[in-house]
Amino acid sequence: MEITWWGHATCTVEDSGVRFLTDPLFARRFAHLRRRRGAVPPPQAAHAEAVLVSHLHADHLHLPSLARLAPGTRVFVPRGALAAVPALRRLGGRGLRLTELAPGESAAVDGVRVRAVPASHDGRRIPVGPQRSPALGYVVEGEARTYFAGDTGLFDGMADAVGPVDVALLPVGGWGPFLGHGHLNAGRAAEALAALSPAAAVPVHYGTYWPIGMDAVRPHEFHSPGDEFVRHATLIAPKVAVHRLGHGERVRPEVAR
Repeated sequence: MEITWWGHATCTVEDSGVRFLTDPLFARRFAHLRRRRGAVPPPQAAHAEAVLVSHLHADHLHLPSLARLAPGTRVFVPRGALAAVPALRRLGGRGLRLTELAPGESAAVDGVRVRAVPASHDGRRIPVGPQRSPALGYVVEGEARTYFAGDTGLFDGMADAVGPVDVALLPVGGWGPFLGHGHLNAGRAAEALAALSPAAAVPVHYGTYWPIGMDAVRPHEFHSPGDEFVRHATLIAPKVAVHRLGHGERVRPEVAR
C-alpha cells in the first residue's frame, strides 16, 4: 500500500489496487486562504475510485475540487451532508456516486472496506445553527488498516472507537495562527498516536494554507507542526515509524498484518 500527501488534509491512499482520495482541495486560493507551500496537486491527483470527505467545512468539502472527479467516482460524505449542502446533489447529477455514512457504518469499494468512525469536531457547514451532520474519520481496510482522522480533537475512548490500525494520517496543525476547539496540535496528535499505537503515521493538515496578509502572525504555527509532531512522537510513541512527507511525496509504510 502507498500514501501520497498532496497538502492540507488531501492524501491518496492506494491499497489493494484501489485509490482513495481524502478531503480533496485543489485550489491555489479560496476565501481568505492562499496556498503558501507546495504546488497545487496535478490532474492525476483527482484520479481515484473513491473519495472520503470527513466533514462539511469548505477546506474539506470543497465543491470545485469535487467537480474535478471523474463520473462514477464513489464519494463518501457524513450523513446529512446532502441536505446541508444542496450543491452536492448537483454533483451527483453529474455522475458522482454519493453515499452518506454515519459513525459505525461501512461500505465496500472493489473489495476494500471503508468504515466511518467518530471525530470530535464541528460538523456544520457554517459555524451557526444545529448540528445535523457529524464530522467523521475513516478507516480503510485492505492490505493495511489506514486511519484518516479528518479534523478531530482528542476524545475519551478514541482508540476503541477507531479500532486497531496499522497507519494513522493525523492532523497536527491548521490553516491559521490559532487552533480552535476540535483540533489536534503536534503534542495532542502525538498523544492520539500513543493511544492508537499503529505501526506508522503521517502528519497532515499543516504547512499548506495560510490567511492572506498574516504571514508574520505566529508563523511557527505554519512552519513547525510537522517537526514538532516527530519530536513528540519520538518521546511518547517511539515504536511508531513517523513519515514526515513533503507536498507530493509518497511512502510505502511497512506494516505487518
